[in-house]
Formats: sequence, structure tokens, C-alpha cells
Amino acid sequence: MARCRGLLEPALRQAVSVLHPWGARMAAFALGWSDTDGGPSAGDGGKGVRPAITMLSAEAVGGTAESALPGAVAVELVHAFSLAHDDIIDRDELRRHRAALWKAYGVGPALLTGDALLALAVTQLAGRPEAMPYLSAALIELVQGQTADMAFENRPWRGPDAVTIDEYAEMAAGKTGGLLGAATAAGVALGGAPELADRMWAAGRDLGIAFQIVDDMLGIWGDPRLTGKPVHSDLRRDKKTLPVLAALASDGPAARELAAVLASGTGDEESVRHAAHLVEEAGGRERARALADRYLSSALGVLDACLPDAAELRALCHSLVDRVN
Repeated sequence: MARCRGLLEPALRQAVSVLHPWGARMAAFALGWSDTDGGPSAGDGGKGVRPAITMLSAEAVGGTAESALPGAVAVELVHAFSLAHDDIIDRDELRRHRAALWKAYGVGPALLTGDALLALAVTQLAGRPEAMPYLSAALIELVQGQTADMAFENRPWRGPDAVTIDEYAEMAAGKTGGLLGAATAAGVALGGAPELADRMWAAGRDLGIAFQIVDDMLGIWGDPRLTGKPVHSDLRRDKKTLPVLAALASDGPAARELAAVLASGTGDEESVRHAAHLVEEAGGRERARALADRYLSSALGVLDACLPDAAELRALCHSLVDRVN
């Protein structure tokens, strides 16, 4: 990961250098390079998982990490764009242990910064027809998945209109899996094996579902000192996360009590903590981890078939799910 970050950051800085100075300052803040006043930051710029996947995928087919840099930069810029907009949508005030972009600069500037990052991402692959279709598909899926996630909030927890686990998986495949699919597909395409790109796209989407499930678990049971975000925020907003859906599907006493708590609202700290306890008691944590492992196994099966000499990439994929341990 450190090796990939070392290659990525200079290319990212070059990409954002073309922006308006104020836009470049906000982009630098979003990417973890600077504080709000433009000074150097010791903050967290993220792990760079997606660009690392792109570069490692290229190496696994005999290419170089450098050959995949346009794709790596593109997926990291799209990721930064999505976080800027997601924090506005979700009203999250914290991102990586400090103010979210919109909280630091305002909603309008944060929206513009996200738009600029998206435009720069497209520019990176505009002349690379072997990789650009996967980025385009990921953008469509990301928006579709985010839209579904928002729509789920208005649906009941139980009954015929409740969100199903299959619907959740479809949402997660778009919201999170699309960009991981683009990361893997662009990597092998830019690395010299475009014939493997479609299969790697599918593997990346499955990996994304596993990743999203683990994110949901961390939202309930994660340590804010490590995640950089407050715990239980999804429960407070009635987000239809996989652990809760899996707990409700068990239909035991704890599940029925959980349904009653959710129906009455989780606005206060005591009720949200009780809801989190009931999710675990009803088996939501165990079932969520099992489903994440199943999607990870599916992704790794494709990876092993297409890229048998990709030990570093395989280890990285495992680490995305093992975050919850």
C-alpha cells in the first residue's frame, strides 16, 4: 500500500493543479493534504485502497504500476468526489477525524469541489478506450446505488414493502461495488490484459458488496477513534444497513423487540444503544459477517482464476473485510 501511495500522490497533485486556486485548496483538503487554510496537514488522506487495487491488478497481468496510474488517479478522484457529496447527503459532519468538506467550506463549495474532482477523473481516462467504459459504468452504478440507498430510508422496517437483503445487495453493488469493479477492470486493461476486464469488473462488484457490509458493521460496532466517524449514525437515520436487515429477518424475540424499537424511533442515545444491542442479540452481526465472507469468497474465486499470481492483491482484498475484526 505504501508503495502504491508513493506513486499515486504526485500524479494526484498534478491532476488537481489545473483547478482554480480556491478549488485546488478545497481539493487538497478533501484529499487530506492540507488544512482549511491551505497549510500542510498531518491528517488522514485515506488508505488509497481503490488505486492500489488498480495498480496491483496491472502488475498481476504483467504490466507495471506506472502503466495503471491514469486509472488509479481516476478511481481515487471519483472516490473523493463521492465522499464529498455523500457527506452532504448524509449530513455527516466528520470525515477522517476532522470536519467534512461541506462543514469546513460550506455546501456550495463542497458540491463544486466534488464536481471538479469528477471532471478530472473523466479526463484521466478520456483517451484510454480500454478502461474508460468501466469508469463510466461505475459512475452510473454509483449514482444508482446512492439513489437506492436514500430511497430505502423512506421504506418500512417490516412488512411487504420492507427492504430485502437481495435489494440491499443490488444497492451495495452499485454504491460501492461499481468503483471497485472499475478499479480492477481498469487495472488489468491498462496492464495489458483487456480480455480479463469484464470478469474482473464482476469480481470487484462482489468485493464492493463485502466492503459495504463491513462498513455497515463498523457503523454500529466500530471504534470512532479508528473509523473517524461517530458510531450509530446510520441507526439514528433509519439507514437500511445489512446487520439490521439480517437481524430483523431472524424473526426471533430479539428481532421483534428490535422492530418495535425502530418503529418508535431511535432519536435518543439510550434507544440507539439498545437497538445496537438487539441487532447483535438477533444475530445481525454474525449473519452480516457471514454474508461479507461469502461475497469475498466469490470475488477471490474470480481473482484466482484470472490472476493466479496476485498474492499481494489477494491479501489486500482480505484486509478490506478483516477490518471488522
